[in-house]
Amino acid sequence: MKKKQHNGLLMANLMDQTFSLRRQEIVKKEPAVQDIVERWPALFTEGEVFAEFSRIATKHLESSFFESLDKHTPRIIELLQSKKGAAGLKIQELMANLSSDVTARCSVVLKGLPIVFGDDPNKFYKTCFETTKDEAIDNVTVGVLTILSEDDPEQPVSTAIVLEGGIVMDKIRDLPQAFCLIFGLTYALNLDYPKCVGNKFKFIQSVMLGLGNKALPPKLLTVKNMLFDE
Repeated sequence: MKKKQHNGLLMANLMDQTFSLRRQEIVKKEPAVQDIVERWPALFTEGEVFAEFSRIATKHLESSFFESLDKHTPRIIELLQSKKGAAGLKIQELMANLSSDVTARCSVVLKGLPIVFGDDPNKFYKTCFETTKDEAIDNVTVGVLTILSEDDPEQPVSTAIVLEGGIVMDKIRDLPQAFCLIFGLTYALNLDYPKCVGNKFKFIQSVMLGLGNKALPPKLLTVKNMLFDE
């Protein structure tokens, strides 16, 4: 990983060969995220996040996540638009960013679902300018950080993933991709779901990816039934 140009095939083979050792180390010793970054830097590349998830859950995360997100986005947007009260007011602010652009619609869905579930997406999704990045990171334990240019605030410069108060991945293409990666990293690093958006993570796991415990709390079950009600 210290080389300027990596041999991707060799790296993938080595990560495959060391999976059991790495898994045992992460699960049993529970090292700090920064220690894992230093010891297993390849694990924090997009290809290896998805490869590690596949090794653990025997499912291709990226394709499964985006296929499910694309499928359910229209119904979820209908649900968001129907919300009233305090939740409805918060969702109205998100709807100002709604357009025909696929990425924008997926971003609204990912930010809106936590509001429906009673989570607090504002603690997880953060936005800052390049000049205030360090200050913003200090206020994020875990989440997705969108960094904007002061010259053109409408155009993100970078999207980054923050874990345990430090950036572990950056220059991610957009917010939906960043969420997919941070979901994969929770498996790869054996982390608990962030409490501020825990219900959304459980919903993604159980309903959208079909993994783990199928028993859901009432508020998550209601949304699941709405999505699959033909």
